[in-house]
Amino acid sequence: MQIEHPVRQRLVRELYIDHHGWLFGWLRKKLRCPSDAADLAQDTFVRVMQSDGLAQLREPRAFLTTTAGRLLIDHLRRRKLEQSYLAAIALHAPDVAAPSAEEHQAALETLAALATMLEMLPPKPRQAFLMYRLEGVPHADIAARLGVSVSMVKQYLAAVLMQCYRVLHG
Repeated sequence: MQIEHPVRQRLVRELYIDHHGWLFGWLRKKLRCPSDAADLAQDTFVRVMQSDGLAQLREPRAFLTTTAGRLLIDHLRRRKLEQSYLAAIALHAPDVAAPSAEEHQAALETLAALATMLEMLPPKPRQAFLMYRLEGVPHADIAARLGVSVSMVKQYLAAVLMQCYRVLHG
């Protein structure tokens, strides 16, 4: 059910006033980083504002926990991807001096662009890519989890790799 704009604003404002402090504390305990917790709390309320089920919300903390939990998983996956990328760079170039501040910033910007691209993908290709690259899940297991063929998993991975190439090389 779509609700009127002023009503939606009031509901979100009340939800924010009543639960932001609690949500921030919950995220801070999970992340052990106040700035990341603040960012994820903010992102959670952005998602809440976009939600269609706001008027029927009966358990706000459960809803916020679920929404924030999903964002937390995405955040941790991005962090793991960043760490994997930096570890791969270190593995392939152990003799090279530490990257300069500019190179480090460029690498972080590239990772942010890759993360943004991954977030914009349809769920199944994104999940297939993350399972394969970050968790090392074999194609057959990915296919079973996603309910698609192994051939489709390979197509997903190829398409995502092409997107990664475009992000990296324009």
